[in-house]
Amino acid sequence: MNWRIVYTKQAQKDAQKLLSAGLKAKADKLLDILKENPYQTPPSYEKLVGDLAGAYSRRINIQHRLVYQVLDSDRVIKVIRMWTHYE
Repeated sequence: MNWRIVYTKQAQKDAQKLLSAGLKAKADKLLDILKENPYQTPPSYEKLVGDLAGAYSRRINIQHRLVYQVLDSDRVIKVIRMWTHYE
């Protein structure tokens, strides 16, 4: 059974940036992996700490990350950011 993906408003804005930066295909590939199994490796993921504790991060490219939370009980993946999380 697939996971459902929901997006924050910021992630929706980031999607537009990815499109203009030519990174949408890479992000879509990661999202497809997350729909199947959010804990799958490869590609590797990092568990975040600090303000984003409880979230995970996967690289879109060297600079940009897909940051998301996994809500196991609801089988939902909440995409928080799809741009750099250093801003």
